[in-house]
Amino acid sequence: MSDATERLVLPASRAERPRLVTTRWLTIARAVLLPLLTAGLILFAWWMVTTFSGLPAVILPPPDAVWRLLSTNMSVLAPHLWQTLIESTLGFLIASVSGVAIAIAITYSSVLREAFYPHLVLFQLIPKVALAPLFVVWLGIGAPARLAFATFIAFFPMVIATAQGLTEVPSDMIRLSRSLSASRWQVFTTIRLPYAMPYIFAGMKISVTMAMIGIIIGEFIASQKGLGYLILFASSQANTTLILAAVALLCVIGLAQFGIVVVLERIVRRHYGIH
Repeated sequence: MSDATERLVLPASRAERPRLVTTRWLTIARAVLLPLLTAGLILFAWWMVTTFSGLPAVILPPPDAVWRLLSTNMSVLAPHLWQTLIESTLGFLIASVSGVAIAIAITYSSVLREAFYPHLVLFQLIPKVALAPLFVVWLGIGAPARLAFATFIAFFPMVIATAQGLTEVPSDMIRLSRSLSASRWQVFTTIRLPYAMPYIFAGMKISVTMAMIGIIIGEFIASQKGLGYLILFASSQANTTLILAAVALLCVIGLAQFGIVVVLERIVRRHYGIH
């Protein structure tokens, strides 16, 4: 490129930079403000219904009552919150690590894939909530049963999504790497794994939700602590305000876990140059 051409191109690219930055910030603001605005409208509609419809608080308490319960009883709610948070996070992490490991195994072994993949799909289709009592029978009433069930319910989306991603690599890329004498490990780390990353994080986004569901179901069945137990206890007392307060805390935990997965996905995508 000549000097004259560079003088023509560079000012234009510099002139576009403020516009690109502005567009980026507008996109971020829209992604943040629109959900907040929607949440505000929902809370306002909730307040309007409870204020002017005459519904009793046992049916639907006003949002300010839920907030007062949360703000004044957080010391009582905190142990339940931490138990649910720790157990759901552990279940998700175990399911993610084991799911990726099993997916790699069935990807590189045709025998294992033909033997186990149909059963993985079958278990994915089974309503796993019906199996929750079995974990109590096998492991007793306590954290091991809840953690095992949360891992079980979160495992299958993870392994299926990862296996799908590892096999979606273009065959031309595999043939090219082999022609360049790349080892299996090099093919895996430089080709298969980067291509599978969107699938892995899609599986993680599902699994983190499923792990929370598994823990709550376990707390419904066999627990004397946790937000699931708190919801069950409040329902027996017809305490709708406490139920909604526990659900609000579950939403906070779920959003925090999902947000961490999203942030981690962006870091990994930037590392591999995936857009």
